[in-house]
Amino acid sequence: MLRSFRLLGALVLTIALAGALSACGSSSKSSSSGTATVTNLMGTAPDFLDPGLGYTTQAAEADWISYTGLLTYAHANGEAGTKLIPGVAQSLPTISPDGKTYTFTLRKGLLYSNGVAVKAGDFAYSLERSIKLNWGGKSFFTENIVGAEAFDKGTAKTISGIKTDELTEQITVSLTAPYGAFANVLAFPSAALVPTGTAMSNLSNKPPPGVGPYEITNVVPNQSFSVVKNPNWAKDEIPGIPAGHVNINAKIDTNTQSEAQQVLNNSADVFDWADTLPASLLASIESQASERYAKEPTVSVFYFFLNTKIKPFNNQQVREAVAYALDRRALSRLDSGFMTPACFFLPVGMIGHPKGSCPYGDPSAAPNLTKAKQLIQASGLAGTSVTVWGETRQPRREYVDYFASVLNAIGLKATEKIIADATYFPTIGNVKLNPQAGFADWNQDFPDPSDFYLLVNAKSIQPTNNQNFSQVEDPHIQSELAVLNKVPSTNLQSVAKRWEELDEYVAKKGYVSVYGYEDVPKFFSTRLNFGAAIFHPVYGNDWTSWQLK
Repeated sequence: MLRSFRLLGALVLTIALAGALSACGSSSKSSSSGTATVTNLMGTAPDFLDPGLGYTTQAAEADWISYTGLLTYAHANGEAGTKLIPGVAQSLPTISPDGKTYTFTLRKGLLYSNGVAVKAGDFAYSLERSIKLNWGGKSFFTENIVGAEAFDKGTAKTISGIKTDELTEQITVSLTAPYGAFANVLAFPSAALVPTGTAMSNLSNKPPPGVGPYEITNVVPNQSFSVVKNPNWAKDEIPGIPAGHVNINAKIDTNTQSEAQQVLNNSADVFDWADTLPASLLASIESQASERYAKEPTVSVFYFFLNTKIKPFNNQQVREAVAYALDRRALSRLDSGFMTPACFFLPVGMIGHPKGSCPYGDPSAAPNLTKAKQLIQASGLAGTSVTVWGETRQPRREYVDYFASVLNAIGLKATEKIIADATYFPTIGNVKLNPQAGFADWNQDFPDPSDFYLLVNAKSIQPTNNQNFSQVEDPHIQSELAVLNKVPSTNLQSVAKRWEELDEYVAKKGYVSVYGYEDVPKFFSTRLNFGAAIFHPVYGNDWTSWQLK
């Protein structure tokens, strides 16, 4: 998922279609009154707190426990957390033999956080709403669900491939072709249910009602928000979804030094795992290992996007020059050593990660600036102006400073455009702006390489909230995705070699300039029970697991 969703290890999704689970909502509801509050620091504000728009770690951590879809993930560490479980559906889907029809039945007795009853028809409305709002991953819907593209284009009033029956509470979703990861798509918070009639506009400042153990309240844009226990949620409302222990006060602190110091001093409780610990405090924090600090591996990729539609990065030689010129060791140092130098788009731990050598030099060795300069001269584009986009927070600002200096060193003319963290990704996702180059990262939101390939899929380019920042439109990629995307997540090993070959092809084309894969910090105050806290393979810190000692 965009920029801040991460996954642990080489994970394989297993969906058991037998043994349907069901539960009726209890009338005994919990209350948030008298519940302890934990202070959670975030280095950047969520892009959107509206589930129909949110697509960053900071959005997903809050949305996941406030907006439950037909399916969701088990609340567990490691590989166990990648298991899909029924959410508002009674059981995992019945899938037709041709892989194109998914059938669900809604649980009985569910209520939204405002007390309104949940209806099957809300599912269709919720997906239509996410499409109309231009959620960054809407192509997962429009590419796969019958009639979703027509709805997106305005030639249909509804999504014809979604049928609901409010007498039986049955939901049927028809696909244009089999898509192996479609069950994972239905677990996105952006596929979660909100009440029919919810405004088709950005409600991040006052998020809509949802189904989940928590609800989002008291939003102060770019400063803070609260995630409190939902009074209309019974303890055992949905098996596998815990009711939680504490309320959360999320505060935005863009200074990582201040953020880390507050948690170290116990004046705040949780450090944003998507942030980088400052080198000056690292030794003190590492001394807390096992009691309040751990380094967590992720499946993630950090890269600079290169707009392939305009000069100079529409030129293959220029893109190769960038790949030769980057000193990935220097970028790792800026990340306090949490980053492993790399060149391939699919990271270690993901099926399809290439095992061979990088095409433009060992990422752990010194860069080849001489070769890079030669390529720039040969391209005829020396002296071309480049605007490099970046965020204000550390070390992302420093990544961009370094990248701009490299572009200048090899013969281009780079200047920086640094904008506020909270608006960065929505801004560079505006296709009309046509940004040339800049910082990006991607952290997996389901265990299938097709998730990463959203970022170079021509069909995912959209006017706003675009995630294909390099605007890649490559016929070979499209022809491969047409085949590979159909393979069920349970059978990915059968096409692992083909994914590897595709990723080697993308590395050679230089559409994105990858520089590393990252570990992240799990770092808490002494107030919290560190051992009980889950670091989820998809959503990072699982707020439902936080509890006081």
